[in-house]
Amino acid sequence: MILTALIILLVLLVLSVPVAATLVVLALMLDEFFSPFPLFRAMGDVLWTASDSFLLIAIPLFILLGEILVRTGIAKGTYRSLESWLSWLPGGLLHANIGTATLFSATSGSSVATAATIGTVAIPQGKEMKYDQRLFTGSIAAGGTLGIMIPPSINLIVYGFLTETSIPQLFAAGLLPGLLLALLFIVGTALICIWKPSLGGPSTSHSWSERISGLWNLIPVLALFGIVVGSIYTGLATPTEAASLGVLGAMVIALSMGKLSMGVIIEALDGTMKTTGMIMLIIMASYFLNFVLASSGVTRELSSFLESAGLGPYSTLMLAILLYIVLGFFIETLSLMVITIPIVAPIIISLGFDPVWFGILLILLIEMALITPPVGLNLYVVQGVRKGGPFSDVMVGAMPYVGMMLLMAVILVLFPSVALFLPGLMD
Repeated sequence: MILTALIILLVLLVLSVPVAATLVVLALMLDEFFSPFPLFRAMGDVLWTASDSFLLIAIPLFILLGEILVRTGIAKGTYRSLESWLSWLPGGLLHANIGTATLFSATSGSSVATAATIGTVAIPQGKEMKYDQRLFTGSIAAGGTLGIMIPPSINLIVYGFLTETSIPQLFAAGLLPGLLLALLFIVGTALICIWKPSLGGPSTSHSWSERISGLWNLIPVLALFGIVVGSIYTGLATPTEAASLGVLGAMVIALSMGKLSMGVIIEALDGTMKTTGMIMLIIMASYFLNFVLASSGVTRELSSFLESAGLGPYSTLMLAILLYIVLGFFIETLSLMVITIPIVAPIIISLGFDPVWFGILLILLIEMALITPPVGLNLYVVQGVRKGGPFSDVMVGAMPYVGMMLLMAVILVLFPSVALFLPGLMD
């Protein structure tokens, strides 16, 4: 049954069938040929259960928050401010790309929105200053991946929903690894540019008065981060309530800056509806597929197979990591999560690994999938914003950052407290 499912899945994805439709078709075919019960009769109840959750309302709200920041141009001021502080490092503007992505990730919750926003702001300036386009675009694509690690994160919400893990604890767990990964990106970029200065670009100097005055541009993003994440960590709001506070805060900030108009609101709502529709259809379809797999005994049989194989906890974990690395080359990230989590997560958690810790490790592997060809979504986003030049530039430029993510995965496995320290303070 598992082999048949994989073949059907790959064939439908290769034929470019929409992901949600692929999951529903796969579930119906498995139900028809492998289940003794007509599970499709429960399809309506299952889909309603999947969508009737207060927690999931946080997804469109966080998307709307990111859309408002994109449409109002708040990210441009953030980029200019960080450029004045970081461009003296070996690599120049490359560090502004990563630093801005880190801050923007703390409010957007989306890797695509982060990469698109930073790319729109940074790429024209990089071309004007004649930066090497490979590492420059690669830094934007990699920096964008931080959007699903640093809270608030839509992908962490999806993981928590599918595994019934505390969202506030997941948000707390993602903060330190996200910041550490951003630091690895900055240090790694500096070392690369010291080794080969031509990959960087001209460093620029700024007066202290310019730097200090530019800090004003960081206030909107930091304020939103404090509102959203602070209200969750202090227990004043649930993730959904915090997302609504974030949207309200973004609108007030944009209005006070004179950047909020009816046209901006309509564009933000339109973008939010499109993205939310895609995500919710995938979640609902995957929920039905998971219902069919569980009812047919696939999860139970796979767990029994691994137990009988005599693999130890860490051997099984390494196998799961390898699985995500390989599948990440071929399957879009959200689809990869909703397809595999209901099967893989129970097995890993049953071996004694913390579900919060595994969620952060999994998100890191999902981040890696965003910048590995041929399906790495952030690569296509940056290339689309770039509007010209070979696609291979973005792919080659992102490869050093894949290595840095692998190093971060090793750190998480060897030192689980990196992810579990902040959640431990919440207990």
